[in-house]
Amino acid sequence: MTRKIYLDHIRTGTVLMVVVYHVFYLFNAQGVLGGFGGFSDVQYQDAILYVLYPFFMVLLFLIAGISARYSLMKKTAKEFINSRTAKLLVPSTLGLFVFYWICGFFNVAISGSWSMMPDEMPLIAKYLICVLSGIGPLWFAQMLWLFSLSLLLIRKIDKNNKFYDFCGKANLPVIISFVLLMWGSAQILNTPIITVYRFGIYYTAFLLGYFVFSHDKVQDCLAKYSVWFLAAALVSCVAYVIYWFGKNYASDECLQDWTTAVYLWVCVLAVMGCGKRWFDKKNQVMDYLIKRSFGIYALHYTAMLFLCCAMIYYMNLPVALIYIIAIIGIFAMSIGLYELISRIPVLRYLVLGERRKKQREIQAEN
Repeated sequence: MTRKIYLDHIRTGTVLMVVVYHVFYLFNAQGVLGGFGGFSDVQYQDAILYVLYPFFMVLLFLIAGISARYSLMKKTAKEFINSRTAKLLVPSTLGLFVFYWICGFFNVAISGSWSMMPDEMPLIAKYLICVLSGIGPLWFAQMLWLFSLSLLLIRKIDKNNKFYDFCGKANLPVIISFVLLMWGSAQILNTPIITVYRFGIYYTAFLLGYFVFSHDKVQDCLAKYSVWFLAAALVSCVAYVIYWFGKNYASDECLQDWTTAVYLWVCVLAVMGCGKRWFDKKNQVMDYLIKRSFGIYALHYTAMLFLCCAMIYYMNLPVALIYIIAIIGIFAMSIGLYELISRIPVLRYLVLGERRKKQREIQAEN
């Protein structure tokens, strides 16, 4: 089948959203733990957190579900799992010991935990703490690997594609009504303390991508009504930010509310529809970024903590300049790290999950 360029564009664009989000998150004044804290009690720039957080990871999992369906049309189950294991599980497990422990070191330092540890603690124990604290955004890779593994059972149950074909009949009212699934799934399978592991809503998004949004008919429907979805997303965005601003946007109170489900689903449909309608064509800059999108996603958090620690602890910069330097610098550093690590065979595999592809694999992807 012909590669759908716009899906690559959406995935890469969403990764760039994640980079921007994390910069603002690191300095948030909304009570969300894990960063330096705010520069003042009220920060109107934090509005970007309310704009992005509800929908961008749901969108990534939905795109991942679509991609999984397309991949399984070209690969055997064994080839699919082997490729997903290399790309997702290896960096988010073995990669922690090789590179991402550095991210954990900065996380522990920012939290002030090093000063609370006894001086006689063995170095190996401190290293293991860094490893466990270094997962960062790789929780996405861990969850996606589990979701991908579940497709082996799902494909056996639906081996004749009867359910898949049935899902392809979804029309506009049905597609919109999936907002109820978003709201319902947000209530279940949420891990305590480490709140990013929201298995309910993310697995629902993944399965919707696999069964429903991988159909050309559904994608064409979204493109047809993309302008309406975009208008609805803009209006709901303003309303959502006004309604929730000042409250913890990552709390259960917010994430499990029906308003969040409505806002995130409208945004997902708008991005999918607009992407199909206007961005299904190649672009040299995007072609470069598409091939490095996972690397940017995996590496940016470590780059961000290093750069922002340097600015906060060793420089006296205006607040606006900190944001500007952080966004531009993290993006550049992430690409630089990718270009360096991708040229070192062992690190390329353990940190990025990349192996040298055989010619037939390259041809199959194109």
